[in-house]
Amino acid sequence: MLLRDHPSAKALEAWLIQLRREFHRYPELSFEEYDTQKRILKIFGELGIKARKIADTGVLASIRGTLPGPCIALRSDTDGLQVQEELTGRNSDYISRKDGVMHACGHDGHMAMLFGAARLFQENRDFPGEVRLIFQPAEEIPPGGSERVISEGGLDDVDAVMGMHIFTNHESGSVGFRPGPFMASTNRFEVTLKGKGGHISKPESCIDPVRMATDFISSLYPALEKKLEPDKYVLGVGRIQGGAQFNRTPDSVGILGSYRTFDRETTDIIDRTIKECLDEVVIKYIKPGEEFSGFSDYDLDILHGYPVLINDPVFTDAVNSKLQESFPELTIYPEIEKTFAAEDFASYLQKVPGIFISLGTRNPKKKIVEINHSCAFDIDEQILITGTEIFYTISLDFLKNPDKYLDSQKYFNPKISRNSLKTRS
Repeated sequence: MLLRDHPSAKALEAWLIQLRREFHRYPELSFEEYDTQKRILKIFGELGIKARKIADTGVLASIRGTLPGPCIALRSDTDGLQVQEELTGRNSDYISRKDGVMHACGHDGHMAMLFGAARLFQENRDFPGEVRLIFQPAEEIPPGGSERVISEGGLDDVDAVMGMHIFTNHESGSVGFRPGPFMASTNRFEVTLKGKGGHISKPESCIDPVRMATDFISSLYPALEKKLEPDKYVLGVGRIQGGAQFNRTPDSVGILGSYRTFDRETTDIIDRTIKECLDEVVIKYIKPGEEFSGFSDYDLDILHGYPVLINDPVFTDAVNSKLQESFPELTIYPEIEKTFAAEDFASYLQKVPGIFISLGTRNPKKKIVEINHSCAFDIDEQILITGTEIFYTISLDFLKNPDKYLDSQKYFNPKISRNSLKTRS
């Protein structure tokens, strides 16, 4: 039975909604979450939970049970986006008070749900091990805040990790996940094509970087289509910039784009193809003669951002079994489609086993249909209690039965083995 169906849950649900709206009113951009950090520390203080700062604008806290046992980390992101929120029929009470900044990706809800789990564990301390709570800054901008959290000890002695994200791509209150690759890697490419500027009336004396850019983009897409299946990647150009006057051929043109993949091999193919297409364009536009020496060239900078997010198969299977057992009324998608969205939670999953879950919020009856990052994005606040209980239920089950969540051959940990025996004795 879901917590919302229990009479004692009404006060908790009202508190979750209040927290979510408070965070929503005062969003802050990546690594600028200082006031958010103060609010988080204040709430932890009210709950009687010790917490400390991490990753500059993040917060780390722990709740220890009365018995020895393993440690599971729960993570929420905290940053907003550079978006001007649109006033709708729903959000007048909690619309962003900061011009040009908005919680347009559900991070306000993530924080509320993590506090919900923290409150439940704090009020019910009869459990083994430790629950670690990570309020992580800067998820929205690579390289993200997760690497900072890891480098500052946020995952030290952690045996498993769990995260959740609110999305409008499936119905409100439903949950989705999949074992293995779930969310894509992020990769950015920046190209500067160098021509030879001059008066537009004398094209023979110029090398036109605008035409070079056009040829590069026109050749890149079909080149990739010949090498890769369409479900393996997405690629797009987000900015083309160059020139200042209508009657002058510019000296250079800049191109900024990105691509997303689900494996390193695909990433390497795209890396090589970008360079091959640039080489072909440069050769095509080389002109003979001393006056053209050194022109028709390019600079290429590729930044590999967040890695592919890979859910641990054993952990994911155990989560699915527990959710099916504990929440038969929930709609569960245990093999939801992979998404080209990306998350720096992937870095945690490279260190310890765990899962990242998608929590649906789409509700056409309430007109909650806008996609994440939209200026009219909102959430169905009824899902906050659902997400809270999922955090609590899975974490508690892991702490009591860690062996069923971990591949013993891959993640053997003597501490867990001993404590699991103690728990069952």
